[in-house]
Amino acid sequence: MRTFLVAVASVALVAVPAAISQDYSASPTYGSVNLSSGFTPDPYNVRLTSGGARSARNVSSSCRGWIANSPDYSVHYQAGSTFDLTIGAVSNSDTTLVVNDPYGNWYCDDDSGDGLNPSLTFNNPASGRYDIWVGSYSEGEYADATLSISELGLAGGSSSGSGSSYGGIDWSLPANFGSVSLSGGFTPDPYRVDVVSGGTHRASEARNGCAGWVSSAPDFELHFTPGSLPLILSASSRSDTTILVNDPNGNWHCNDDGGNSGLNPALTFHNPAGGTYDIWIGSYSQGENAQASLSISELYSD
Repeated sequence: MRTFLVAVASVALVAVPAAISQDYSASPTYGSVNLSSGFTPDPYNVRLTSGGARSARNVSSSCRGWIANSPDYSVHYQAGSTFDLTIGAVSNSDTTLVVNDPYGNWYCDDDSGDGLNPSLTFNNPASGRYDIWVGSYSEGEYADATLSISELGLAGGSSSGSGSSYGGIDWSLPANFGSVSLSGGFTPDPYRVDVVSGGTHRASEARNGCAGWVSSAPDFELHFTPGSLPLILSASSRSDTTILVNDPNGNWHCNDDGGNSGLNPALTFHNPAGGTYDIWIGSYSQGENAQASLSISELYSD
């Protein structure tokens, strides 16, 4: 069965009656976020693991998959008057979706996104808390997945890629030039890594509007525990370089010439999340590979 909600052409949803509800009052396993209509980036992505020990049929006999007792994620949403709200998940495995809306209504879906990805769209969405579970269709399966929240209809669709792969850009591959674990207040600051820029994939495969050409695998992987300072990722080179970053929540960021000088790129995360930052240093021109230095700092950019 493709979807477990009654959906009309306008994509309005009808809630399913709950049998034994999941515990939406429990703390979400992967955290929460406050989003207001018009939020950026869109989609807002969160990496998580699907599945759990409870059958989604406990919510309704029409729901599918296996989910945790606690929500995987909670979205505190301030609605506007313009956009619908789409909640979806992308994974290389067969996943399902269960959502409890601000009114306490339950919704579920299996394959309404691309392929085996689930997706739910709320027309005229209510303001308030949406508690979300990403399930695995098969019992005992736990899979890497990305939860997506969108007002542009991108969640669960091919525009955001699937699983860890966005076009040919794949954050799950081993980094070309290694990795490091750093905590707030690290020394020396900046921490520098010599890399070679460029690759065969347009950075725009990961996020529309990003400039440059990057490799399939990240150039470097940063495991970061934040302190009280911003996190600044930048690059310096004699060539025109760009930077592409997938943050711990699965969101993509990019820059071309935002560094302190010349054609160097830089990104500043003012309230950095803890976790893994996958970093690509791109070449602005196709076919160019240049020596470059990646700089990781809490103080300044190269």
